[in-house]
Amino acid sequence: MSTKGNAVASAKTSGTFSLGGDMPVNRLGYGAMRITGKGIWGEPADPEGAKKVLRRAVELGVNFIDTADSYGPDVSERLIGEALAPYAKGIVIATKAGLTRQGPDKWLPVARPEYLNQQVEMSLRRLKTERIDLWQLHRIDPKVPVEESLGVIKKLQEQGKIHHVGLSEVKPHEIDQARKVIEIVSVQNQYNIADRRHEDVLEYCEKNNLAFIPWFPVAAGKLTQPGGALDAAAKRHNATVSQLSLAWLLHRSPVMLPIPGTSSVKHLEENIGAAGVQLSPEEWKEIEAAAK
Repeated sequence: MSTKGNAVASAKTSGTFSLGGDMPVNRLGYGAMRITGKGIWGEPADPEGAKKVLRRAVELGVNFIDTADSYGPDVSERLIGEALAPYAKGIVIATKAGLTRQGPDKWLPVARPEYLNQQVEMSLRRLKTERIDLWQLHRIDPKVPVEESLGVIKKLQEQGKIHHVGLSEVKPHEIDQARKVIEIVSVQNQYNIADRRHEDVLEYCEKNNLAFIPWFPVAAGKLTQPGGALDAAAKRHNATVSQLSLAWLLHRSPVMLPIPGTSSVKHLEENIGAAGVQLSPEEWKEIEAAAK
């Protein structure tokens, strides 16, 4: 199917997944990390342009937007609140806390209960909402038992400030541990066709019907080079290598919710075009063999 440059593609064609069984989202979402400054630090060069990207994503059928308090920090959440609140019916905003910023490209886990409590309140304010649809523990803090970190989140959930809870960068035994404290509906780990070290976590999510949200969803490295298997298949389908990377994720598992990010409307439209890329099972097998 031809999708290159096709601005009328819609995220609605990517299929749906129901987070926690009661919050359906179109499977191709948007990751709002890139609407900040360089090094995911400070204000974007073009704040109005960033808001245009957010509004265009919604126009293109995206109803799952993922952010974090540490993107900026604070900047991404604030721009989402300014661009999209009050939110249209069915829009799901996911955010995270537990990873702090000391400067551009610097990240340090902090998941003390009193800190997470504060960050949830700040996220609510910046996102201009009374309830966070999906709150995710950005990292397990090695200095704090996960039971303590998630204990305060459970209280906030009981108060109606958080609807669903997810985890990020975890292993199966850590998901098990967390699920003893609180219901977990999603896991966000690094994953793409060229980087499949979290295959065990994806399988865990499939078995337990948890959403798997791959960050860094577009493959990089040798696999994407001109003349490679992805490039050849992309040319055959009049698609881009990025579109093919995203289409593979959608094909790989029904629990997969890719969240490609960008600060450009043109690139956003290209990413959404991935929802319309259809390959035969044989072609996918060929690409997967090349990836291995």
